[in-house]
Amino acid sequence: MSKRISPRNLLAAALAGAAAAVAAAAPTVTAQRARPAVINPKSAAVREATAEVLRETSRLRKLPVLRQVRSGAQSRAEIEQMLIRNLNQSSTPEEMAASEATLRKLGLVPAGFQLRPFIIKLLTEQVAGYYDPKSQEFHLADWIDIEGQKPVIAHELVHALQDQHFNLRRFEDWPKHDSDAELAAHALVEGDASFLMMQYVTQSPARQLAFLKAMMTGGAGSSEQIEKAPRVLRETLLFPYLQGTAFVTQVYKRGGWEAVTAAFKTLPQSSEQILHADKYHAGEAPRKVALRDVSASLGKGWRMADHDVEGEWGLYLLLDEFLQSADASRRAAEGWGGDRYALFLGPNRAADVVVAHKTVWDTEADAREFFDAYVRRTTKRYGVEPSEVAETGRQLWKTNEGGVIVERVGGAVVIVEGVPDGVDPKPLTGLL
Repeated sequence: MSKRISPRNLLAAALAGAAAAVAAAAPTVTAQRARPAVINPKSAAVREATAEVLRETSRLRKLPVLRQVRSGAQSRAEIEQMLIRNLNQSSTPEEMAASEATLRKLGLVPAGFQLRPFIIKLLTEQVAGYYDPKSQEFHLADWIDIEGQKPVIAHELVHALQDQHFNLRRFEDWPKHDSDAELAAHALVEGDASFLMMQYVTQSPARQLAFLKAMMTGGAGSSEQIEKAPRVLRETLLFPYLQGTAFVTQVYKRGGWEAVTAAFKTLPQSSEQILHADKYHAGEAPRKVALRDVSASLGKGWRMADHDVEGEWGLYLLLDEFLQSADASRRAAEGWGGDRYALFLGPNRAADVVVAHKTVWDTEADAREFFDAYVRRTTKRYGVEPSEVAETGRQLWKTNEGGVIVERVGGAVVIVEGVPDGVDPKPLTGLL
C-alpha cells in the first residue's frame, strides 16, 4: 500500500508496496524509450503542440527551457510494449509473486488475483502520454484529441522541465525496501505537474471547455480497469496525483514556485509529510525501524521473501479496507513514527504465508489508537473474535489462515498474521 506504483518497483500497494506498479500509470520517471518502426502520422501535430505548450508551461512554472523536447505520437500497441518492457526490467517474477502473496494475505485482493496482467491492462488504459527521462522525449497517445489534451501535454512537459533542472533519472534507482519515501518523492513530482496543469487550464475559458469536452466524451481514455482495480491499487495509483497536488498547493502557498523548486533539493521523506505539509516544513523525519528475520522460529524451509515500509498512507489503506470508516482509519494512522513489515514464505508457498509488521508511534496514545483499530480490523478480516485477550496489551486469534497476534508495548505495535499450526505466536513479537 505504500510503494509507489511506478514500473521501477512494480508492486507496492499492499503492505508489500504492492502498489508500486500502478503509480507508473504515467511512467513519468521510469519509462523506457520506445521508438516506432514507422513515423506516426499524428507525430507532426504532436511536435507542433509540444513547442507551443512548452513555452507557456515554462513561463507558468518559472523554469526556463534548457533544451527543446523531442516528441511524437505512439499507438496503443507501442505504449503497451513500453509498459511491458518497463515491468520486465523493474521487477522479477519472484518480486511480483511476493507482492501478490502479501496482498492476498492481508485480504486486499481476491484469492485468484494476478497482479502483472492486471497492471498491464490498467496502465495501458490510463496512459495518455508520458515523458521519458532516458531519451528526453515526450510521447502522446495517438488515439486522443490533441487540442482537448493540451493540459495533459502541459503536465508531461512539466516533467521535462523537472528533468532539465532537477534530473529525474536520480529517482530511477531508488533503494529498494524504502517505498514510503519513494512514494513521497513521486508525489512531489506528480503534484508539481498536476498543480501546474490546473494553472494552465485556467488561463483560457476555451481551453477549459476543450478539456472538459475531452473528459466528458472519453477522449482521455477508458476508466474500466481503474474502476475494477482493488481499492489498495487504485488509491495508491491516485495518491501522487491527488495528495501530491494538495501537498504542492500548501508548499506553493507558503513560498510560491521557488518553494516548490526548493522541495526537489529537500525531498519529502514520507507519505506522512505529504499528508501533513506542516511536518515536512518542520523536518519531522520518519524513524528507521529494523525487523529481525524469524524464519527459523517458523519452521524448516521458511524464509524472508520481502520487507518494506508502509508509512501513514499504507496503514490507512490497510485499516480502512475492513473498517470502512475513513475518519477513524485516518485518525488511527496519524501519529505514525515509522514501521517495517516482512513477508515470510514456507515450504508450501501457496499456503505457508506469514506477514510480520512492527510499527512505532509518536506517543503511547497514538500506539493505543492504532492497536485498537487493528484489533477491530483483524476481527472483521477473519470473522472471528480473539481467542485470548491479555491485560498486557496483546490479543490472539485462531483463524483458518493461521494464528494472528497483535501486541502493543509502550509506543510500539507488533503484528504477526498467518502463524502456522504448532508454532506459538507469543514469542515471535519479542523476536522481531
